[in-house]
Amino acid sequence: MLEIKDLCVQMGAFSLRNVNLDVKDGEYFVLLGPTGAGKSVLLESVAGLNAVTSGQVWINGNDVTSLNLEKRSIGFAYQDYTLYRHLSVRDNISFGLMWKDRKQRDIDKAVDQAIELLGLHNLLEKKSPSLSGGESQKIALARAIAIKPDLLLLDEPLSAVDSETKEDYERELKELHNRLRLTTIHVTHNFEEAVALGDRIAVIMKGQILQVGTPQEIFRHPQSELAARFLMTRNIFQGEVSTGADEQPVFSVEGTEMSVITDLRGGLQASLRPEDIFISRQLLSSGLNNLQGTVTRIVDRGSVIYATVKVPPEFICLTHRRSLKEIDLKEGEQVYISFQASDVNVFEKESLGNASPSP
Repeated sequence: MLEIKDLCVQMGAFSLRNVNLDVKDGEYFVLLGPTGAGKSVLLESVAGLNAVTSGQVWINGNDVTSLNLEKRSIGFAYQDYTLYRHLSVRDNISFGLMWKDRKQRDIDKAVDQAIELLGLHNLLEKKSPSLSGGESQKIALARAIAIKPDLLLLDEPLSAVDSETKEDYERELKELHNRLRLTTIHVTHNFEEAVALGDRIAVIMKGQILQVGTPQEIFRHPQSELAARFLMTRNIFQGEVSTGADEQPVFSVEGTEMSVITDLRGGLQASLRPEDIFISRQLLSSGLNNLQGTVTRIVDRGSVIYATVKVPPEFICLTHRRSLKEIDLKEGEQVYISFQASDVNVFEKESLGNASPSP
């Protein structure tokens, strides 16, 4: 539905470099990256708001690279809402339709449908300056879908929503997408948001796409050290994969060997998520990687605890408060850590300059 081909955009000292993306019809696609990664620049470039240095943007099989926003059939909900303070809520929703030479009855019908879809009846009497951040975001979203676009762009749509209501807003966005099946690109820096909403996720850093895949592929199998670190994998090792005595691959790092599942051999990197490591007092099943080490640090994060265990190397493990109490874990004590071979993600070392999207 959307194809971005070798897109390059220069914005002062920042640049998007050779961005390639293919978003499917009806897909909820999440663009995930830290602040300054280029997420909003890419979204605005898709919308035609930034001059393109080179490359193309295609929507529904049409090259729209040279077209402005009004001619691209795009609904854009900006991060800062861009609501007009002098207009009523209803007029803010209908604003995008005013430029499309629609008859008033058609405008009214489209606005009524957007209000119904998002349940905004209780906001119609409010003035724009009195709206909360979450309410303003809903109005901006209603305005974007009222024009019945082919593509919906959402720039940090949940940034103004407090943590107590965020899950409700996520559910509403998911339900809206399921009803409309409208191809959507959602920009965020929040991991949980990306997993909750995305059919697929693209990780972007420093103006380049590092990896594209399902939430499971992105978080369990990052394909670069940059992506792994951004995704809070925490355990990232440089070592070597060889074939063990039982013909199974073994990853060696700092004198420690662990079973892995990979066809790669030689000098490589491996990542292991902290929640995939189990801490115990006893040696567990022989079917797992079982390593003995010393607890060197315990960090309390409220409902969860991060424990560092030095084997070597050091492994950062995540456990719940209740589990910590059950095994009476303390710094300086000997423990076993266990994890499956399939939980170890092996990948080639790759510089950002050579990064490219994974299929």
